[in-house]
Parts: sequence; C-alpha cells; structure tokens
Amino acid sequence: MTADRTATNSTGPADSARRPYREVTDPHGRVYRIGETDRDILGHSRTLMVYLPWIAMMAISVFEYAYGSAEDTLSHAHGWTQSDTFWILSVWVFFQAGIAFPAGWLRERGVLTARRAMYTGSVMCLMGFLALSHLREVWPAMLGFGVVGGVGSGLVYATCINMVGKWFPERRGARTGFVNGGFAYGSLPFIFIFNYAFDTANYRTVLDLIGVYVLIVVFASAFFFKDPPKNWWPADIDPLTFAGDRRNAVSLAKNPPAVRQFTPREAVRTGMLPLMWVSIVLTAGVSIFGISFQVDYAKDVGFGPLVAASSMGVMAVVNGIGRGVVGWLSDRWGRKTTLVFVIVVLGLAQFGVIWAGEVGSEPLFLIFAFLSGFGGGAFYPLFAALTPDYFGENYNATNYGLVYSGKLVSGLFGGGLGSMVVGAWGYDGAYALAGGVSMAAAALALLLRQPGRSGGRPAPAARPHPAS
Repeated sequence: MTADRTATNSTGPADSARRPYREVTDPHGRVYRIGETDRDILGHSRTLMVYLPWIAMMAISVFEYAYGSAEDTLSHAHGWTQSDTFWILSVWVFFQAGIAFPAGWLRERGVLTARRAMYTGSVMCLMGFLALSHLREVWPAMLGFGVVGGVGSGLVYATCINMVGKWFPERRGARTGFVNGGFAYGSLPFIFIFNYAFDTANYRTVLDLIGVYVLIVVFASAFFFKDPPKNWWPADIDPLTFAGDRRNAVSLAKNPPAVRQFTPREAVRTGMLPLMWVSIVLTAGVSIFGISFQVDYAKDVGFGPLVAASSMGVMAVVNGIGRGVVGWLSDRWGRKTTLVFVIVVLGLAQFGVIWAGEVGSEPLFLIFAFLSGFGGGAFYPLFAALTPDYFGENYNATNYGLVYSGKLVSGLFGGGLGSMVVGAWGYDGAYALAGGVSMAAAALALLLRQPGRSGGRPAPAARPHPAS
C-alpha cells in the first residue's frame, strides 16, 4: 500500500521546493517514508551525521576512560581516598546513563531538539571539569562532576547515538559502531597526559583546559545536527524487498527492520526490552570494573608505570576500534550472534587478567587488556543497533534510553561496589566474579528474539499510521 505526499525542503538554496515522497506499508503494517534523499532534507550527504557525532563522542570520552589514570593525582591534590574518587566516577556513570531516557522522552515530544541537547550538554561538561578542578570537598565535587558532568555527557552521548540510528536505518551496525568507538579511543591522549604530565602542581590548569576543549568541540559539532522525518527510509533502497546496494541487502537479511514502530510501553510488554536492560546491567558492570581498576591492578602486581598506562591505552584504543569492527561484523553475522560472542570474550578476558598477574607476565597482561578492551566496549553499539532493529526508529531515543539506563545500575557495582569487593576479596576474587557475571550476561543474550517475527513473541496488531 502506498500514499503519495510532498515535503518541503527547509535547507539549502531552494527552500520553497516541494519534494515528493511516498509512504509504503509492509505486510506487518510498518510504514516507510521513501522518495526523499538525505540531500533533500539536509542539503548535504548524511555522512556528516556520522562524522560529527563521532567527533563529539571523542571529546566526551575523557570523562570515563581517562578518569582512572587521573585518580592518584586527584586523591593527593584534594585529600580524597581511593573509595572517594571511585564513588565520584560511579555517580557520573549513574547520571550519564540515567539522563538518556528522560532526554529521549523530551526529544520525541519536540521539547528538546538534538541541537539544543548538544549545546546544553557541552556547557554542563565544562562545569563538570571545573568542579573536579576547583572543589576540594568530596560531596560538592561529586555534585559538580558526577551529577552535572554526568548529565551533560549523557545528553551528548545519547543524542549522537540516536542521530546515527535515525539516519542509517538500513545499515546501522557499522555506522553506530564507528561513532560509538570514538567514546573510547578519543581518551587516549588524556590517558597519557594524566599518567605523565598531570600532578598536584598543574592539575587545575590541565582540567580547566580539558573542560574548555570539550565545550568547543561539542558545541561546534552540534551546529549541523538535524533529525530526519518520522519513518524516513533511504530513497535508493526498497524497504519491502531490500533491493538496492548488495551490502545493504545482506545486512537487512541478517538484521531485518522492526515489524513496526513500538512505543516504549509496547517495547517493554514484549519482554525483550527488559531482557536487554538486564543484559546491559551485567555487561556494563564488568566493563566499568575493568576501566576503573586495570591501572591499579597492574601497579599492585608490580608492573611498571609504562605498562600500567599502556594497558589502559590499549584498552581504550581496542575498546573503540572494537566497537567499529563488531558493528561491521554484526551487519554480516547478525546482531545477536555478534553480541553473544563479544560478551563471552569479555568474560574470558577477566580470567586472563588474573592469570597474567599470577605469572607476572607483562606481555600476557597487555594481551588480556586488549581482549578486555575489545569486549568491554563492543557490546554498546550492538545494543544501540539492536534497539531500533527490534522496536523501530521513531521511538528510538526513548527506547534506547530505557535500555541504556541499565548502565546507571552498572556504575554502582562496577565502580563503587567494585572497590568494596577488591577490599574484601582482593583483585583476584574481584576479577573472577567479573568473569562469572559476564558469562551470565552472555547466557541471557541468547534468549533475545526480534518481536513479531519467527522465534519472537507475536507483536500486537499494528494501529493505523497517519501520514506525516
């Protein structure tokens, strides 16, 4: 079934031009809006909606992936304990993940545009670093860096991920993975800065400059952000037959589009969204534990500062590159198969870190840091791509916000509670527990099924979709 419509192009030189589009409906009742190209809507290629989010994600990566390298200096400068510094990070994780759902809800109701979310986030990121730099008491610093900085970076993160998913519905795995990767390896320069050029004499200057850097990069990237229309689909690909580019056809065959656009309430009722939430709670907890304690563990077993810093650098780089690789791989293997593989690798890497520490092998330690970095980041873009694959793009900001909110729970046991486990059981016991948790998450991921298709719970009958 098709319906012909026209759309006004509000970008580019021909603002008054009328662009024709059609709405086609597949056998499941899902509506696709086709006929408009990315250039009709944006005035330029949608590729820019990959590179700009990627640049912004690299800027905010310093919050999470470099923090562990700054922990010793912050403790000495402010008189904090190790537990204090890790609870500040845990609060940051809580609010960085927790803002995704309310921000998505506001975005989908037109209250918060993508550009406004990015602008707000950039200013809050600056405030977070200023708080970490200038506030000596734990609670004010926790409020400034953890709450304000967490909300700001969460606004940027969620907006960037959703932007890519909306503009590339036909082959989102590789693009989502590429953008998500920036959130890890973008921190690499700062890991080495914090290990070699960051001390109690210059920490305020360094942190203030980093905050300004994040503000400028995110603010500049946000200027070009714009969402596509509801139900938009690339004009050169038939959504009913997947005819078009062969690579897109392969990806769509392995990861077929959602049978319809699920509201958050409907997505929860399928049972799949809650299962994804639990899976990300467990997996992200293991990942955050590794990020928080790998440098300290390396020092504890007697490895030198170069190996400690290099292991975190390796983790950050592989964490980021791995996100792009598995995104590409999931377009060929299928999203769920790739997700299970990644989580198993993450679990095995935790046991490998223990082995490397016991035998005192620095090369082995770097190898398992490599594998831990790969597994500890690669699952994020897979969940980000699975969510619109299962529930559609129209409510993706809210649906993925719900899934990603599992990370706020992970931050508690990955960072703060992780430090308690290390204190009670030692590093070996903590890493063994992390490996077991990861294997449990892999078992849960095996139960995932796309709602409404063979092997999944039948979706409720589709309601009529009015023309946009």
